[in-house]
Amino acid sequence: MKKLLLAGAALAALTAPALAESHMSEVKLGVILGFTGPIESLTPSMADGAELAMKEVTDSGKLLGGAKVTPVRADSTCVDAGAATAAAERLITAEGVKGIVGADCSGVTGAILTNVAVPNGVVMISPSATSPGLSETEDNGLFFRTAPSDARQGVVMTEVLMEQGIKSVALTYTNNDYGKGLADSFQKAFEAAGGNVTISAAHEDGKADYSAEVAALASAGGDRLVVAGYIDQGGGGIVRGALDAGAFDTFHFPDGMIGQALEDNFGAELTGSSGQHPGTDSEGAAMFTDMVAGAFDATSPFTPESYDAAALILLAMQAANSVEPADYKGKIMDLANAPGEKIYPGELGKALELIAAGTDIDYVGATAVELIGPGESAGNYREITFADGKIETVKYR
Repeated sequence: MKKLLLAGAALAALTAPALAESHMSEVKLGVILGFTGPIESLTPSMADGAELAMKEVTDSGKLLGGAKVTPVRADSTCVDAGAATAAAERLITAEGVKGIVGADCSGVTGAILTNVAVPNGVVMISPSATSPGLSETEDNGLFFRTAPSDARQGVVMTEVLMEQGIKSVALTYTNNDYGKGLADSFQKAFEAAGGNVTISAAHEDGKADYSAEVAALASAGGDRLVVAGYIDQGGGGIVRGALDAGAFDTFHFPDGMIGQALEDNFGAELTGSSGQHPGTDSEGAAMFTDMVAGAFDATSPFTPESYDAAALILLAMQAANSVEPADYKGKIMDLANAPGEKIYPGELGKALELIAAGTDIDYVGATAVELIGPGESAGNYREITFADGKIETVKYR
């Protein structure tokens, strides 16, 4: 009997650390977004969306025996790879996060993935990094996106413009991974559809004067100016310069340009302009908006995607019965796709119960989540136009 007791004590000593690692009273998740920088007007709602999912899971008391989920924010800056890498290292080494919602912009996301997440074996789910190049980055199965690749956005943008009868455009893009990737994707699709890109010119963020860039775009001409930039930085400067110079009176905006700041800064000056960003009119999107109840802007670009990113990490932990990324990373694709009982915003507690009972779920979430290929969203888009100084939805694609 004594030998059995000793053996049991030894087994308990060996298994206690493993249990402590996989089941803890607090689980920290990183939220690394550009709280400063060229999309800082978008990130507050994105962070709120991610943290809403964390609160929902905490309040349910059903994650791994009642673990509390604590968000830890960090600033990616969107553009400074060194600062973003240092911020991510702090999240992992000092804060002990077990997963990361983020990053946001493609360049800093790639830097964090390669230099921090992969070496430390930490899962990242970005709600907004859209560069096609990220599909090819070696990630050891750790990187996912709830936003679609810009390989898809380039095609959608082409469809929108062609349906409006726009066959000739000037194109300017922010000189980074996001801007260049989107510009290349769009130009390829637009020209394949019979369109003409009169000029494709990079612009740098952070300049006080964009008159030289605007002059080159105006000289090339086109029925519309496509601005693949950031609303809080160079993209906004290009638009202001073009309007003031009378170079263009209508524009087309991809996702990095669309947000409340576009209305606030330009209003009726953009009448007749168009654009698109990831979005869906699915049942889950409406449920998410109802759940937010005006606490923040539930329809702001990448905010529903942020909720879904956090939700998928936490549900995967439940499915793996562990908070360790090496254990749960393989569960994310299964949870995000059929078959299984469909799960919508506000149903994360129900999902945790079903997973614990061994029932398959299909996480639909706020953005009709379906992950394809290297773990990225298949892609739905909200087409917008400007009328009476306001952004209006045309349709969903």
